[in-house]
Amino acid sequence: MYLRLWRCMEKVRIKEESMGSVGIKSIGIYVPPKLKDSARISELSGIPEVVIKEKFGITHVHEASDEETVTYMGIEAAKRALKDFNPESLDLVVYCGSEYKDYYLYNCAAKIQYELGAVNANAFEIHSLCSAGVYSLKVLKSMMLCDDNLKHVLLVSSSKETQIIDYENQNSRFMFNFGDGAAAVLLEKGLNKNVILETHMISDGQFAEDVAVYGVGCRNFKKENDIKCKDKFLDVRDIKSMKERLDPITLNNFNKVIAESVRKSGYENKDINFIAPIFMKKSILINILEKYNLTEENSFVLDKYGHCQSSDAFISLVEGYKKGRLKKGDVAVLLGAGTGYTWAATTIRWG
Repeated sequence: MYLRLWRCMEKVRIKEESMGSVGIKSIGIYVPPKLKDSARISELSGIPEVVIKEKFGITHVHEASDEETVTYMGIEAAKRALKDFNPESLDLVVYCGSEYKDYYLYNCAAKIQYELGAVNANAFEIHSLCSAGVYSLKVLKSMMLCDDNLKHVLLVSSSKETQIIDYENQNSRFMFNFGDGAAAVLLEKGLNKNVILETHMISDGQFAEDVAVYGVGCRNFKKENDIKCKDKFLDVRDIKSMKERLDPITLNNFNKVIAESVRKSGYENKDINFIAPIFMKKSILINILEKYNLTEENSFVLDKYGHCQSSDAFISLVEGYKKGRLKKGDVAVLLGAGTGYTWAATTIRWG
């Protein structure tokens, strides 16, 4: 087993030397036009608007219509990423977004592949909740460097979590920051631009059952004749217990994955120029930035998007670039975290 692993790693090293690298060719973003602002979230939740704005860090989020399904938004983001690229040249389409999709037990990746006309591409899904986008870059880079048949890969994330948030449930208030939207990332082997470097991830399964849609799944299949309305929403079983276990380790784990991703990429913490974060409280983001002698000008606060699941880091990257905060040669770190719980960071060399 170890010999096979060594051979695979050696193959990756040789491929990296011969093919150069895997780079991000383009990123497409789609968000619904309808907005849900801080006043509306305050009205729905009973939380003062000043708290929604200042503590939650929300100006507004985007809210999908009935027609804007998870698949629809993913396709729209993909079309933007493929604006100057023929979908028939895609070798693989991978979906890494929300597990709350158009239907229960549904292959979103295959539908996106079909609707794009990516007739030569295979399709599958990667799920790790809100850290999936960041970690999928590692998975796909490794696959591409090991497989001669993979030159162009499309990664798609999409989320419609606003539909499964119960604003009357104060146990789930930390999820009131969800917004709807999608991102698509076109990867190209041999592209020496926006180069994907190394990734680091931490997993802690003690949190695996703390957050879920508890009314759906095989554990409850025979308990009820029908799903109660409240059971269709995201919920937290014991918010006090989860916070007691999660709060002391979250910031440290974010910093650990950042530092390890950067170190494995051949850089030091002082070399970081930009952090593309998952949506988080502004106070936590500032704390992280200050550790690396960075400011808000070295990141992007998602106050007008909210938490779009694993699309967050890609949205941050695009917006940071548009605002001139990313320059050629910059070391950027994409940051993600997902309930379960996982923390992940991927370093890229921009430009």
